[in-house]
Amino acid sequence: METKYTYRDEDITLDMMFKIERIATILAGREHRDFDSALAGLLSSDTYRALQQTDNTLWAESSEYIADDCQREKQRKNGKSKN
Repeated sequence: METKYTYRDEDITLDMMFKIERIATILAGREHRDFDSALAGLLSSDTYRALQQTDNTLWAESSEYIADDCQREKQRKNGKSKN
């Protein structure tokens, strides 16, 4: 497997893959969507872009916390688009 994510010169790619899968699973259940749709939504979010910046340690938060953050982002964006 190619190293894609590192933190302090340590490869955390496998940890990130599991984390992303878990977050998408949580979002799919909460939003009553299929996994692929939830994953696509996550991967296009600002939350995911922040998650990729491993120096900010968002990746170390629980999957539930990150899913909450992703849902808050979606609510903020939906609220702005209605104005």
